[in-house]
Amino acid sequence: MSFFSKPFFKKYLLPGFVFQGVLIAGGYGTGRELVEYFMKYGPLGGILGMFAITTVLWAVILAVTFEFSRKFRAYDYRTLLLKIIGPFWVVFEILYLILLLLVLAVVGAAAGVLLRDNFGVPYIFGVILMLASIGFLTFKGGALLEKFLSSWSIFIYVVYALFLIAALLKFGPEIQKALSGAEILPNWALGAFKYALYNMAVIPSVLFCVNHIETRKEAIFSGIIASFIGMLPGFFFFLAVLGDYPGVVAKEAPAFFVLQKIGMPLLLVAFLIVLFGTLIQTGTGFIHAFNERIRSARQAKGRRFPDWQRPIVAIILLLMSLGISSFGLINLVAKGYGSISWGIFLIYFVPLMTIGLYKIIKRS
Repeated sequence: MSFFSKPFFKKYLLPGFVFQGVLIAGGYGTGRELVEYFMKYGPLGGILGMFAITTVLWAVILAVTFEFSRKFRAYDYRTLLLKIIGPFWVVFEILYLILLLLVLAVVGAAAGVLLRDNFGVPYIFGVILMLASIGFLTFKGGALLEKFLSSWSIFIYVVYALFLIAALLKFGPEIQKALSGAEILPNWALGAFKYALYNMAVIPSVLFCVNHIETRKEAIFSGIIASFIGMLPGFFFFLAVLGDYPGVVAKEAPAFFVLQKIGMPLLLVAFLIVLFGTLIQTGTGFIHAFNERIRSARQAKGRRFPDWQRPIVAIILLLMSLGISSFGLINLVAKGYGSISWGIFLIYFVPLMTIGLYKIIKRS
């Protein structure tokens, strides 16, 4: 039995690695998201936001979601929201689809920038490669997705750790100076709160692997572990780019900017490979959640959702997102994500923590 097949891994670590894998490209792959919601509030303000607000919120939301999913056997977002808020689940679907297209647009824009600026590859080649990869993974379904998302997430940890070590060796005094300044700017908690909320929308992408969880204890600990697994690579990145604070806050893709200054070509190539993989991870995770919602709806009507239709749904959604990607990374992250955060808060977080908790307790 491989490590990935062991019950401990599937119950306690797999949901976290899937969460982190789907989160990363839209959450902090290029670094733009981290400087927008954390670093622009100062080094200490950003760290406080990461762990005092975002990680705590994620832990609570993931734990409650996993327990509700386990209790009511709700392993797709349609079933989950139907059992919490009934017919109003459609409002969440509208928000989810808008965010899905925004995230895919960020993924597309990042893929184009990545291959064009670093390898001189035409933009369309990166798009076709991403389309083909996402289409293949969505066609293969949950079992392959579990292995791909978890194994690639472990690879991400290795590369981000190397990135942090290289940055400390190159910019150690500058990073220490930024940290010792202990700058906390106003609204740091609000920025972290909004970051936590818009990233809650990736949770439906994790539900397909929650079926391994069998007890409340497993659900709670799995949720807490998942929140830390999701945040730690972002924290590594945050520390790594602190040497260029505050200038790095204005950069469209801070990761590339700092890696080029470090001057280690192999690390840059490894990071670019990791990032391209994360783009595929995030796109696949969001689309797989939508496919699972279609499958659930058809199953409720006694109809099937053939596997060959899954990549067709993926291609349609990706093509729809290409036009949105023309707005650029900074605008997409600052305006698109920020606006939708409050909708996710009202239609998912509030019902989950009130109606959802009540139903869990009542069912117990």
